[in-house]
Amino acid sequence: MMLFAALRDMQWRKRRLVITIVSTGLIFGMTLVLTGLANGFRVEARNTVDSMGVDLFVVKTGAAGPFLGSIPFPDTDLPRVQADPGVQTAAPLACLGTLMKDGSGTRNVTAFGAPERGPGMPQVSEGRTPSAPDEVAASSTVGRKIGDKIEVGTHTLRIVGIVPNSTAMAKIPNIFLTTKGLQQLGYNGQSLITSIGIKGSPQHLPEGYQGYSRSGAVDELVRPLKVAVNSIKIVAVLLWIVAVLIVGSVVYLSALERLRDFAVFKAIGTTTRAILGGLALQALVVSLLAAAVGVVLAQLLAPLFPMIVAVPAGAYLALPVVAIVIGLLASLAGLRRVVAVDPALAFGGP
Repeated sequence: MMLFAALRDMQWRKRRLVITIVSTGLIFGMTLVLTGLANGFRVEARNTVDSMGVDLFVVKTGAAGPFLGSIPFPDTDLPRVQADPGVQTAAPLACLGTLMKDGSGTRNVTAFGAPERGPGMPQVSEGRTPSAPDEVAASSTVGRKIGDKIEVGTHTLRIVGIVPNSTAMAKIPNIFLTTKGLQQLGYNGQSLITSIGIKGSPQHLPEGYQGYSRSGAVDELVRPLKVAVNSIKIVAVLLWIVAVLIVGSVVYLSALERLRDFAVFKAIGTTTRAILGGLALQALVVSLLAAAVGVVLAQLLAPLFPMIVAVPAGAYLALPVVAIVIGLLASLAGLRRVVAVDPALAFGGP
Protein backbone atom coordinates (compact mmCIF):
# COMPACT_ATOMS: atom_id res chain seq x y z
CA MET A 1 0.00 0.00 0.00
CA MET A 2 2.77 2.44 0.95
CA LEU A 3 4.62 1.81 -2.28
CA PHE A 4 1.47 2.51 -4.28
CA ALA A 5 0.87 5.68 -2.28
CA ALA A 6 4.45 6.80 -2.89
CA LEU A 7 4.10 6.26 -6.64
CA ARG A 8 0.77 8.12 -6.74
CA ASP A 9 2.35 11.01 -4.82
CA MET A 10 5.18 11.12 -7.36
CA GLN A 11 2.63 11.22 -10.16
CA TRP A 12 0.85 14.11 -8.44
CA ARG A 13 4.13 16.05 -8.08
CA LYS A 14 5.62 14.99 -11.41
CA ARG A 15 6.57 18.51 -12.52
CA ARG A 16 8.64 19.08 -9.40
CA LEU A 17 10.23 15.64 -9.74
CA VAL A 18 11.12 16.21 -13.40
CA ILE A 19 12.89 19.45 -12.48
CA THR A 20 14.70 17.66 -9.66
CA ILE A 21 15.72 14.77 -11.92
CA VAL A 22 17.09 17.09 -14.60
CA SER A 23 18.92 19.26 -12.04
CA THR A 24 20.44 16.29 -10.25
CA GLY A 25 21.18 14.63 -13.60
CA LEU A 26 23.15 17.69 -14.67
CA ILE A 27 25.19 17.44 -11.48
CA PHE A 28 25.80 13.74 -12.07
CA GLY A 29 26.79 14.49 -15.66
CA MET A 30 29.26 17.18 -14.59
CA THR A 31 30.69 14.82 -11.97
CA LEU A 32 31.28 12.19 -14.65
CA VAL A 33 32.92 14.78 -16.89
CA LEU A 34 35.20 15.93 -14.08
CA THR A 35 36.12 12.31 -13.39
CA GLY A 36 36.85 11.93 -17.10
CA LEU A 37 39.04 15.05 -17.06
CA ALA A 38 41.10 13.78 -14.14
CA ASN A 39 41.47 10.39 -15.81
CA GLY A 40 42.13 12.00 -19.19
CA PHE A 41 45.48 13.37 -18.03
CA ARG A 42 46.67 9.84 -17.34
CA VAL A 43 45.20 8.41 -20.55
CA GLU A 44 46.96 11.16 -22.49
CA ALA A 45 50.31 10.39 -20.83
CA ARG A 46 49.86 6.64 -21.28
CA ASN A 47 49.15 7.07 -25.00
CA THR A 48 52.37 9.07 -25.39
CA VAL A 49 54.49 6.54 -23.50
CA ASP A 50 52.95 3.55 -25.26
CA SER A 51 53.52 5.13 -28.68
CA MET A 52 57.25 5.19 -27.97
CA GLY A 53 57.43 1.39 -27.81
CA VAL A 54 59.84 1.34 -24.85
CA ASP A 55 59.63 -1.42 -22.25
CA LEU A 56 62.02 0.14 -19.73
CA PHE A 57 63.55 3.60 -19.35
CA VAL A 58 67.05 3.57 -17.83
CA VAL A 59 67.94 6.80 -16.03
CA LYS A 60 70.57 8.06 -13.64
CA THR A 61 70.05 7.00 -10.04
CA GLY A 62 68.16 9.75 -8.23
CA ALA A 63 66.29 10.98 -11.30
CA ALA A 64 62.55 11.41 -10.77
CA GLY A 65 61.83 9.87 -14.17
CA PRO A 66 62.92 9.71 -17.81
CA PHE A 67 61.26 12.96 -18.88
CA LEU A 68 60.61 16.05 -16.76
CA GLY A 69 62.49 14.82 -13.70
CA SER A 70 65.46 13.43 -15.61
CA ILE A 71 69.17 14.05 -15.09
CA PRO A 72 71.05 14.47 -18.40
CA PHE A 73 74.08 12.23 -18.77
CA PRO A 74 76.56 11.26 -21.53
CA ASP A 75 75.64 8.21 -23.57
CA THR A 76 78.95 6.50 -22.74
CA ASP A 77 77.23 3.66 -20.88
CA LEU A 78 74.89 2.85 -23.77
CA PRO A 79 77.08 -0.06 -24.99
CA ARG A 80 77.10 -1.60 -21.50
CA VAL A 81 73.30 -1.52 -21.38
CA GLN A 82 73.05 -2.96 -24.90
CA ALA A 83 75.35 -5.83 -23.90
CA ASP A 84 72.97 -7.10 -21.21
CA PRO A 85 71.58 -10.54 -22.21
CA GLY A 86 67.98 -9.49 -21.61
CA VAL A 87 68.13 -6.42 -23.84
CA GLN A 88 66.82 -6.74 -27.39
CA THR A 89 67.39 -3.12 -28.39
CA ALA A 90 68.62 -0.03 -26.54
CA ALA A 91 68.40 3.53 -27.83
CA PRO A 92 69.53 6.92 -26.49
CA LEU A 93 66.53 9.12 -25.66
CA ALA A 94 66.16 12.75 -24.65
CA CYS A 95 63.28 14.98 -23.57
CA LEU A 96 62.93 18.72 -23.28
CA GLY A 97 60.09 21.13 -22.55
CA THR A 98 60.36 24.14 -24.84
CA LEU A 99 58.45 26.81 -26.76
CA MET A 100 57.33 26.92 -30.37
CA LYS A 101 56.49 30.12 -32.22
CA ASP A 102 52.84 30.18 -33.21
CA GLY A 103 51.94 33.21 -35.28
CA SER A 104 52.70 36.29 -33.24
CA GLY A 105 52.86 34.32 -30.00
CA THR A 106 54.34 31.13 -28.60
CA ARG A 107 53.00 27.83 -27.29
CA ASN A 108 54.46 25.12 -25.11
CA VAL A 109 55.59 21.87 -26.71
CA THR A 110 57.35 18.80 -25.36
CA ALA A 111 60.25 17.71 -27.55
CA PHE A 112 61.41 14.09 -27.57
CA GLY A 113 64.59 12.81 -29.17
CA ALA A 114 64.99 9.22 -30.36
CA PRO A 115 66.71 7.27 -33.14
CA GLU A 116 64.85 7.21 -36.45
CA ARG A 117 64.04 3.50 -36.24
CA GLY A 118 64.82 2.71 -32.64
CA PRO A 119 62.64 2.59 -29.53
CA GLY A 120 61.27 5.99 -28.62
CA MET A 121 60.16 7.14 -32.05
CA PRO A 122 56.39 6.71 -32.57
CA GLN A 123 54.73 5.68 -35.78
CA VAL A 124 53.48 8.48 -38.00
CA SER A 125 50.12 8.59 -39.74
CA GLU A 126 51.45 10.77 -42.56
CA GLY A 127 54.92 11.23 -44.01
CA ARG A 128 57.92 9.59 -42.36
CA THR A 129 59.96 9.69 -39.18
CA PRO A 130 62.74 12.32 -38.97
CA SER A 131 66.22 11.23 -40.04
CA ALA A 132 68.14 14.54 -39.98
CA PRO A 133 68.69 16.92 -37.04
CA ASP A 134 66.57 19.65 -38.65
CA GLU A 135 63.55 17.38 -39.26
CA VAL A 136 60.65 16.79 -36.91
CA ALA A 137 57.53 14.66 -36.60
CA ALA A 138 54.86 16.88 -35.06
CA SER A 139 51.62 16.12 -33.32
CA SER A 140 48.52 16.66 -35.42
CA THR A 141 47.34 19.06 -32.69
CA VAL A 142 50.05 21.53 -33.76
CA GLY A 143 47.88 22.27 -36.78
CA ARG A 144 50.66 22.14 -39.37
CA LYS A 145 51.17 19.92 -42.41
CA ILE A 146 54.10 18.07 -43.93
CA GLY A 147 56.65 20.43 -45.44
CA ASP A 148 55.84 23.31 -43.08
CA LYS A 149 58.62 24.85 -41.05
CA ILE A 150 58.30 25.59 -37.36
CA GLU A 151 60.53 27.60 -35.04
CA VAL A 152 61.35 25.82 -31.80
CA GLY A 153 63.61 27.78 -29.52
CA THR A 154 66.22 29.31 -31.82
CA HIS A 155 66.04 26.49 -34.37
CA THR A 156 63.94 26.11 -37.52
CA LEU A 157 62.68 22.58 -38.13
CA ARG A 158 60.92 21.06 -41.11
CA ILE A 159 57.92 18.80 -40.52
CA VAL A 160 58.37 15.44 -42.26
CA GLY A 161 55.77 13.41 -40.37
CA ILE A 162 52.52 13.75 -38.43
CA VAL A 163 51.87 11.85 -35.20
CA PRO A 164 48.10 11.62 -34.55
CA ASN A 165 46.85 13.40 -31.41
CA SER A 166 50.15 13.11 -29.54
CA THR A 167 49.91 15.29 -26.44
CA ALA A 168 50.88 15.25 -22.77
CA MET A 169 50.31 17.35 -19.66
CA ALA A 170 46.89 18.76 -20.55
CA LYS A 171 47.02 18.86 -24.36
CA ILE A 172 50.55 20.21 -24.75
CA PRO A 173 51.63 18.96 -28.21
CA ASN A 174 54.54 16.54 -28.58
CA ILE A 175 57.19 16.84 -31.27
CA PHE A 176 59.76 14.15 -32.09
CA LEU A 177 63.27 14.73 -33.39
CA THR A 178 66.30 12.52 -33.83
CA THR A 179 68.44 12.25 -30.70
CA LYS A 180 71.10 14.40 -32.37
CA GLY A 181 68.46 16.93 -33.36
CA LEU A 182 67.25 17.32 -29.77
CA GLN A 183 70.84 17.54 -28.52
CA GLN A 184 71.37 20.48 -30.87
CA LEU A 185 68.07 22.00 -29.80
CA GLY A 186 68.57 21.75 -26.05
CA TYR A 187 72.18 20.87 -25.23
CA ASN A 188 74.21 22.88 -27.78
CA GLY A 189 75.12 19.70 -29.63
CA GLN A 190 76.58 17.90 -26.60
CA SER A 191 76.10 14.11 -26.53
CA LEU A 192 73.73 14.24 -23.56
CA ILE A 193 70.64 12.08 -23.14
CA THR A 194 68.00 11.84 -20.43
CA SER A 195 67.34 8.10 -20.60
CA ILE A 196 68.06 4.89 -22.47
CA GLY A 197 65.01 3.23 -23.98
CA ILE A 198 65.08 -0.56 -23.85
CA LYS A 199 63.12 -3.24 -25.59
CA GLY A 200 63.31 -6.37 -23.46
CA SER A 201 64.05 -7.09 -19.81
CA PRO A 202 67.62 -6.36 -18.68
CA GLN A 203 68.98 -8.56 -15.93
CA HIS A 204 71.55 -6.12 -14.53
CA LEU A 205 71.75 -2.37 -15.00
CA PRO A 206 75.11 -0.58 -14.78
CA GLU A 207 76.00 0.86 -11.40
CA GLY A 208 74.54 4.33 -10.91
CA TYR A 209 71.48 3.67 -13.05
CA GLN A 210 67.89 2.68 -12.34
CA GLY A 211 64.91 1.66 -14.45
CA TYR A 212 61.41 3.08 -14.90
CA SER A 213 58.65 0.96 -16.37
CA ARG A 214 55.99 2.41 -18.65
CA SER A 215 53.74 2.87 -15.64
CA GLY A 216 56.47 4.78 -13.81
CA ALA A 217 57.05 6.96 -16.86
CA VAL A 218 53.33 7.76 -17.01
CA ASP A 219 53.35 8.66 -13.31
CA GLU A 220 56.15 11.13 -13.97
CA LEU A 221 54.34 12.79 -16.88
CA VAL A 222 51.21 13.38 -14.80
CA ARG A 223 53.04 14.43 -11.63
CA PRO A 224 53.02 18.17 -12.51
CA LEU A 225 49.24 17.95 -12.80
CA LYS A 226 48.73 16.43 -9.35
CA VAL A 227 47.43 19.66 -7.80
CA ALA A 228 44.99 20.17 -10.68
CA VAL A 229 43.75 16.58 -10.44
CA ASN A 230 43.23 16.90 -6.68
CA SER A 231 41.32 20.15 -7.20
CA ILE A 232 39.05 18.46 -9.74
CA LYS A 233 38.40 15.62 -7.28
CA ILE A 234 37.45 18.12 -4.54
CA VAL A 235 34.95 19.80 -6.88
CA ALA A 236 33.51 16.37 -7.74
CA VAL A 237 32.97 15.61 -4.05
CA LEU A 238 31.25 18.97 -3.58
CA LEU A 239 28.94 18.14 -6.49
CA TRP A 240 27.98 14.84 -4.82
CA ILE A 241 27.07 16.82 -1.68
CA VAL A 242 24.97 19.21 -3.77
CA ALA A 243 23.16 16.23 -5.31
CA VAL A 244 22.31 14.90 -1.83
CA LEU A 245 21.00 18.31 -0.80
CA ILE A 246 18.80 18.68 -3.88
CA VAL A 247 17.19 15.25 -3.57
CA GLY A 248 16.97 15.62 0.19
CA SER A 249 15.20 18.98 -0.04
CA VAL A 250 12.60 17.54 -2.42
CA VAL A 251 11.95 14.58 -0.16
CA TYR A 252 11.74 16.87 2.88
CA LEU A 253 9.22 19.16 1.17
CA SER A 254 7.22 16.12 0.14
CA ALA A 255 7.20 14.94 3.76
CA LEU A 256 6.00 18.34 5.00
CA GLU A 257 3.16 18.41 2.48
CA ARG A 258 2.04 14.88 3.34
CA LEU A 259 1.97 15.16 7.14
CA ARG A 260 -1.82 14.57 7.23
CA ASP A 261 -1.37 11.56 4.92
CA PHE A 262 1.24 10.12 7.28
CA ALA A 263 -1.09 10.73 10.23
CA VAL A 264 -3.86 8.78 8.46
CA PHE A 265 -1.46 5.92 7.73
CA LYS A 266 -0.39 5.81 11.37
CA ALA A 267 -4.01 5.97 12.55
CA ILE A 268 -4.93 2.87 10.52
CA GLY A 269 -1.92 0.96 11.87
CA THR A 270 0.75 1.46 9.19
CA THR A 271 4.20 1.14 10.71
CA THR A 272 6.71 3.96 10.65
CA ARG A 273 9.11 1.65 8.82
CA ALA A 274 6.63 1.21 5.97
CA ILE A 275 6.09 4.96 5.70
CA LEU A 276 9.84 5.51 5.57
CA GLY A 277 10.05 2.85 2.87
CA GLY A 278 7.72 4.96 0.73
CA LEU A 279 9.94 8.02 1.19
CA ALA A 280 13.03 5.96 0.39
CA LEU A 281 11.34 4.72 -2.80
CA GLN A 282 10.73 8.29 -3.94
CA ALA A 283 14.33 9.26 -3.28
CA LEU A 284 15.69 6.17 -5.03
CA VAL A 285 13.53 6.67 -8.12
CA VAL A 286 14.63 10.30 -8.39
CA SER A 287 18.31 9.43 -7.88
CA LEU A 288 18.38 6.53 -10.34
CA LEU A 289 16.54 8.46 -13.05
CA ALA A 290 18.91 11.37 -12.44
CA ALA A 291 21.85 8.98 -12.85
CA ALA A 292 20.50 7.87 -16.24
CA VAL A 293 20.10 11.51 -17.28
CA GLY A 294 23.63 12.20 -16.01
CA VAL A 295 25.13 9.50 -18.25
CA VAL A 296 23.44 10.99 -21.31
CA LEU A 297 24.47 14.54 -20.40
CA ALA A 298 28.07 13.44 -19.80
CA GLN A 299 28.23 12.07 -23.34
CA LEU A 300 26.89 15.37 -24.68
CA LEU A 301 29.11 17.62 -22.54
CA ALA A 302 32.43 15.77 -22.96
CA PRO A 303 33.11 16.92 -26.56
CA LEU A 304 32.67 20.56 -25.50
CA PHE A 305 35.82 20.47 -23.36
CA PRO A 306 39.17 21.33 -24.99
CA MET A 307 40.98 18.57 -23.09
CA ILE A 308 40.66 14.79 -23.13
CA VAL A 309 37.62 13.54 -21.22
CA ALA A 310 38.06 9.80 -20.66
CA VAL A 311 35.38 8.63 -18.25
CA PRO A 312 36.48 5.23 -16.91
CA ALA A 313 34.04 2.35 -17.14
CA GLY A 314 34.19 2.02 -13.36
CA ALA A 315 32.67 5.50 -12.99
CA TYR A 316 29.62 4.49 -15.03
CA LEU A 317 29.26 1.30 -12.98
CA ALA A 318 29.67 3.17 -9.70
CA LEU A 319 27.15 5.89 -10.56
CA PRO A 320 24.00 3.79 -9.87
CA VAL A 321 25.49 2.67 -6.56
CA VAL A 322 26.27 6.26 -5.61
CA ALA A 323 22.77 7.28 -6.72
CA ILE A 324 21.24 4.66 -4.41
CA VAL A 325 23.36 5.86 -1.48
CA ILE A 326 22.36 9.46 -2.21
CA GLY A 327 18.70 8.42 -2.38
CA LEU A 328 18.89 6.66 0.97
CA LEU A 329 20.66 9.60 2.58
CA ALA A 330 18.12 12.00 1.12
CA SER A 331 15.23 9.93 2.48
CA LEU A 332 16.57 10.58 5.97
CA ALA A 333 15.57 14.23 5.46
CA GLY A 334 11.92 13.35 6.06
CA LEU A 335 12.62 10.84 8.82
CA ARG A 336 12.18 13.23 11.72
CA ARG A 337 8.90 14.59 10.38
CA VAL A 338 7.47 11.11 9.87
CA VAL A 339 8.49 9.89 13.31
CA ALA A 340 7.12 12.99 15.03
CA VAL A 341 3.75 13.14 13.26
CA ASP A 342 0.76 12.63 15.57
CA PRO A 343 -1.99 10.22 14.37
CA ALA A 344 -4.52 12.64 15.88
CA LEU A 345 -3.75 15.00 12.99
CA ALA A 346 -5.81 12.65 10.80
CA PHE A 347 -8.93 13.60 12.77
CA GLY A 348 -8.37 17.35 12.71
CA GLY A 349 -6.27 17.43 15.87
CA PRO A 350 -3.57 20.09 16.44
